[in-house]
Amino acid sequence: MSFKFTLNKIKSNFWILPAMYGFCFFLLALLSMKLDRFLAAHTNLKKLLPSFFFTDKELAQTVLSAISTSLLTMTTITFSSVLVVQTTFLAQYSPRTLQNFNTESKIQHGLGTFIGGYIFALVLLIQLRENELSNTFIVPTFAVVVAFICLGMFVFLIHHVTEWIKVGNLISIIAKETLSSLEKSKRKETHHLQASRESRGLDLEKMKESKIKSKKQGYIQYIELAKLVEFATQNNIIIKLEKFQRNYVDVDTPLLTVWNENDSINKNQILNYIFITPDQEAMENVEFGIQKLVEIALRAIAPGKNDPETAINSIEQLGQILTKIAKENSPFPFYCDEQKNVRVIIEQPDFRDDLYKSFYQIRHYGKADVSVMVSIIKALTLIAETNENNIKEIVWDFSAYILEGIKAVEWLNMDKEFINSHLKKLTKACAKNNGQLIK
Repeated sequence: MSFKFTLNKIKSNFWILPAMYGFCFFLLALLSMKLDRFLAAHTNLKKLLPSFFFTDKELAQTVLSAISTSLLTMTTITFSSVLVVQTTFLAQYSPRTLQNFNTESKIQHGLGTFIGGYIFALVLLIQLRENELSNTFIVPTFAVVVAFICLGMFVFLIHHVTEWIKVGNLISIIAKETLSSLEKSKRKETHHLQASRESRGLDLEKMKESKIKSKKQGYIQYIELAKLVEFATQNNIIIKLEKFQRNYVDVDTPLLTVWNENDSINKNQILNYIFITPDQEAMENVEFGIQKLVEIALRAIAPGKNDPETAINSIEQLGQILTKIAKENSPFPFYCDEQKNVRVIIEQPDFRDDLYKSFYQIRHYGKADVSVMVSIIKALTLIAETNENNIKEIVWDFSAYILEGIKAVEWLNMDKEFINSHLKKLTKACAKNNGQLIK
């Protein structure tokens, strides 16, 4: 299994990191008791430390008991805060945004610190007992230091959660993660895309064609493209992907078409490079990030919410993402080896489809809100201004669809003037002399 895919699964499990913290603090508690007994056996070293670091058994038990109780209460409060935030995400934004919150490492580190501190104090309390060497202990001082660290983490975590619950910050985080996923995806494909521009012609008629079907059902989360190209090169075959990342597949759904000169290909090994899971996950999945932003915008303009500013913020971030997608857009579906032989074929999605999937629902449900429609026009203007002529043409053609929806609504005169002023900017950005206006 891919290390990257495994790491992503570990991050998405909310309990793994806190459990690791608990185990580490358990070992730390045992080492602390060993150090305490070592100091008790070596009085010359013990005298080098200030006396206020040491306590008797009764005070040590009182301190450790108070710390363990406080840390357990702190952990309970934090878990309650996390549940409140998750409920808010489900009700106000989108169920898909829960993944962003649950995989947030800072929250997991905070909870892990509380759980670890509680285990640390509890183990010390159990291990604390008088011995024939000394009746004073230094471990309560260690527990106090851990308690101070947990207290600081508690304040930080409460602040972090309150920042996370702000919809503006959530939208910004989703947009940054989507842009990062796009950058990572394009970076690993750059070499093969450059080679594909000078790729050698295909002679598939002389090769045998075979289909490879899925053995699982679920969503395609990740495709190890580089290893797929390497495997195709080693076996001198050509692979075409019939399904793409985020597509849902069932058992016996055709996933791949393979052309080879013999039937000795290991089909199961090819399937090992395609990871299918029951749920959608945000792993280098740009479309999933776009879907989250669209859902937040739709929730914002839903009847009873009436929060167009949130929708506008989401549309602005969609504009930035689509601008980056347009710049990275490549018509080459071929991925090649070092000798520029075609090895993997993936049909690249058309940028028109990206535009449509991003805005068609927002256009439908927000068609009567002038601010929402103008924000879509502004996003299209941004895309056209920062890209080449072929993208400008695509944006111009898509703007006719948006304008068709706008014309279906009866606007007041000032609304018409406001919309037309932005339509003129879009016309200029697309390098057109004349554009359509609403009358």
